[in-house]
Amino acid sequence: MKRQRKEEAETRKLLYVVERDVRLFFQYKVMIIMRAIWFVSQIAFFGLIASRMIAVEDYFRYYVGGLSIMTLYSTAVFIGFDIYEEAEHGVFEYLLSLPVTRKQLVIGRSIGGGLRAFIYVGPLICVALYVIGTANPINFLLALFSLFLFAFGVSGMSITLAVAIKSSDRFDILMGVLDALIVRLSTAMYPLGFVREANPLYGWIANFNPVTYAAELFRWGAGIESNLSFENPLLPFLGIVMFFAFFTLLGIVLYDKTIEGGGWQ
Repeated sequence: MKRQRKEEAETRKLLYVVERDVRLFFQYKVMIIMRAIWFVSQIAFFGLIASRMIAVEDYFRYYVGGLSIMTLYSTAVFIGFDIYEEAEHGVFEYLLSLPVTRKQLVIGRSIGGGLRAFIYVGPLICVALYVIGTANPINFLLALFSLFLFAFGVSGMSITLAVAIKSSDRFDILMGVLDALIVRLSTAMYPLGFVREANPLYGWIANFNPVTYAAELFRWGAGIESNLSFENPLLPFLGIVMFFAFFTLLGIVLYDKTIEGGGWQ
């Protein structure tokens, strides 16, 4: 009984961390509205125009699927910037002083960052599905689960880098570089064959890219199979699981190693 009460107490602490990050994100109302407008305009303008310029079968639906993943990625990454905002106002030290372990903080914030990204992108995914449709609901539910893990993994990556760097300027630059590498060198915007033709190294990066895994699984779930990079959906799913597990574990280790004495500096 005591063990059960202890586990319930630990779970409540974890849920508190998750709830706090979800509530914090939805205070950025202007940013949320602007990103939603950007998403719809990308579909209405760029997607329609590009689909008439690019000789790829069913490219419009292909692009809309990738756009959903790019939006999920950029939203999940935002939690790293929250950490710097909290550090400037002393909130980071306050969180470390709470009766919550650093392990719970990392896991809770990774889940919170991923969950709030998924809550925000959920309606946008519904818009995407209205545009592109879905062939197999069961496949799509499986793909949706993998996107949960992807969002949690991206949040864990953002937290890990923020804690390791401890400089908002360097973090901002690094996230810009990562956006260029991870998002642009993926199959979010173009099929893998075109990436390989541009440069074999680009194709190699795209082939082992978590954004590629997420985009391909989303398209597989939505039934957009004409330009899929993987014949077996289990391969990208395992890639996302490894991505999620790696950054969750690394984040826990770095919290203990780099924040010595319970402070940010």
